[in-house]
Amino acid sequence: MLNLDHLIIEFDKGLRTLLSNAHSTRPHPDANVPDAALSAEDKKLAIALMRVNHSGEISAQALYQGQALTARDPAVQKKLQQAAQEETDHLAWTAQRVHDLGGHVSVFNPLWYSGSLAIGALAGLLGDKWNLGFLAETERQVGAHLQSHLQQLPPQDVKSRAVVTQMITDEASHAEMAQKLGGADLPKPLQLAMQASSKVMTRTAYWI
Repeated sequence: MLNLDHLIIEFDKGLRTLLSNAHSTRPHPDANVPDAALSAEDKKLAIALMRVNHSGEISAQALYQGQALTARDPAVQKKLQQAAQEETDHLAWTAQRVHDLGGHVSVFNPLWYSGSLAIGALAGLLGDKWNLGFLAETERQVGAHLQSHLQQLPPQDVKSRAVVTQMITDEASHAEMAQKLGGADLPKPLQLAMQASSKVMTRTAYWI
């Protein structure tokens, strides 16, 4: 059951996600990867794609926090919190890569965060099987989205590619975890609606 302490904790998490630098508990995947010279055009493309990925991780943080807030099974809450920590790693990796490339993160991140937090909390209120099913479908779609970015990134941008490759592995693990815990398959119309809403975020964050 929600109480004031939980709400304060989640509010604090939200502020830290949006206003402070995320810290990774794991080494950055590109830490030992040599940087390569990129043309102005390739650098612009890499910045845009990694900015989209960073906004996706802002949304993932909020989604997991909202889901954990309203999940009913303590075991499910714990798994969601563990997965959220890995998403924090992703947040740190993508932010660092955007900054290393000389870019900036999306100005709309507070909007992505608040919307995803509300969606995550609603999913949790529907019951754990739908909560987990929503999580599994989200991770599958994120994985497909990251795969497309891996194809679009300049071949010589091996640092960004190293980050995205590890993220793909983690997202697949999260989807598998949600399914094993009893996540239900979402109706096709809901899957399509999720894809449509995701496109709004990705197309906006690509530019701003």
